Amino acid sequence: MGNYSDNHICQCLSRILTLRRNSLVTISGDRRKSGEEFVEGVLSLAFGLLELGVVSGDVVAISAFNSDWYLEWLLAVAFVGGIAAPLNYRWSYEEARLAMAVVRPVILVSDESCYMWYSDLQKNDVPSLRWLVALGSPSSDLARWWNVLTPPMIKKHPTRPLLLNYCWASEGVAIICFTSGTTGKPKGVTITHGALIIQSLAKITIVGYSENDVCHFSSCVYLHTAPLCHIGGLSSALAMLMVGGCHVLIPKFDAKLATEAIEQHSVTSLITVPAIMADLISLIRRKDTWKGRETLMKILNGGGGLSFELIKNVIRFFPRAKLISAYGMTETCSSLTFMTLSEPTPETSIQSIQPLQMVDKTKPNRTVGVCVGKPAPHVELKICADGSHHIGRILTRGPHLMLRYWGQIPGKPLDTRNGVWFDTGDSGFIDDHGNLWLIGRANDRIKSGGENIYPEEVEAILLQHPGIIGAVIVGIPDARLSERIVACVQLRQDWQFSENSFSNRELHLSRDTLQNYCREKNLSGFKIPKVFISWRKAFPLTSSGKVRREQVRMEVMSHLQSLNSNL
Repeated sequence: MGNYSDNHICQCLSRILTLRRNSLVTISGDRRKSGEEFVEGVLSLAFGLLELGVVSGDVVAISAFNSDWYLEWLLAVAFVGGIAAPLNYRWSYEEARLAMAVVRPVILVSDESCYMWYSDLQKNDVPSLRWLVALGSPSSDLARWWNVLTPPMIKKHPTRPLLLNYCWASEGVAIICFTSGTTGKPKGVTITHGALIIQSLAKITIVGYSENDVCHFSSCVYLHTAPLCHIGGLSSALAMLMVGGCHVLIPKFDAKLATEAIEQHSVTSLITVPAIMADLISLIRRKDTWKGRETLMKILNGGGGLSFELIKNVIRFFPRAKLISAYGMTETCSSLTFMTLSEPTPETSIQSIQPLQMVDKTKPNRTVGVCVGKPAPHVELKICADGSHHIGRILTRGPHLMLRYWGQIPGKPLDTRNGVWFDTGDSGFIDDHGNLWLIGRANDRIKSGGENIYPEEVEAILLQHPGIIGAVIVGIPDARLSERIVACVQLRQDWQFSENSFSNRELHLSRDTLQNYCREKNLSGFKIPKVFISWRKAFPLTSSGKVRREQVRMEVMSHLQSLNSNL
């Protein structure tokens, strides 16, 4: 990492004052702040934290909806050398308590999204807590246990110059960001100032964020669709702070609020996950007029690949937008690789777009996978494969990596300093052109009849079918095969499904027709699902938009047991 004192996320404050002193920087509800007002808010809060007794290395937990206040707290905590620990407001109280027991915050900052926690939160639950700070109007329940502070009570006008006098925590740690926890308990990932800055620079360079997205906008206008408690939302927010963009903040993602914000504020950039994009497209379809098609210029998608149908709809409803996908994780400070899915040119058309789930023709055994593009300039990747097989675990190293999981002893196996390669837990390969192909999560791998099956590989094939808009593959226990492959499919409107019959009717699917479709797409026989279930509701997702595969698996087992008991 070098000398961490060379990197600090609060370096963006000087740039904001230079570029945006009198221009709008944040829009949050009825509040509008210029660059000067925003920086003054950060500095007065930082000075107040110093007066309160917060010192370098102290952890401040933040659990709240997205707002300009959230951004101020992230920067103010970093300014005084503290470490921000964003907590997920969707957690239960017990999950939040366990997370705070790990990171030991001295302050908990929250708003109405988590006031229900406070009725259970007593001083002996989190002994490290010295202060509770309520954003907005505090709940009356808080007074039973705590002397509650509000930001106006903390903020102090600096009596000495602070702008260049920011501090660092030990090892240059900036935040503790929790994993989204698709399985097991979320873990606190220790991320440095340097990792956040280099990730931001990669996004600025590759996505093409700039002060002026197009000539008739005064700045890049960025809509916060992702929660700031997730690394995707955090790293993109910092990239916008560094580039001098204008931040439009809605409390949490809501398709109606988001589309209204895009039109009202001429939003030029946003990030999505597939679920967010699907909700946006669904709502936009029903609009008589859609002004956002003229303003949106950059869309960065993460948290899973967009279906072919969604990509076509992005081109249709956001014709001026460059659409880029990113692959990464919390431990790598967000994105490892990037891939342009669509870029508006005179030649771009819906017909010219091809599905991204395809066969890699550079390999003799025709492996099916998902191409996730090339690594960012600062990222090293390699494949740890068994023998001569080209598929293996995806490893990475570089300045983008976390230091370790919070609470882990320095120097132990998961410490990523000194050039240690980090195992992403994903399996894939790198083709002859340097593109990374993702096969799937190693932990999600299904073992059936002695063969390894990656769910994402099968899902990629099914999602190419015109009647399918969603697919999740799981393995369930099987006495003969060890695991049996089950496909849960969501059908497009007007399509129908029957369990076990061929039909020449249009808009009709069955187990047999889908199995034949998989064969036509050259999917190996042992990878073809034995059971298909028509899934009539939304797939359960984490708050970062990833499928909770284990929950789907449990629901499938319960469903099949119920069917068997009725026979």
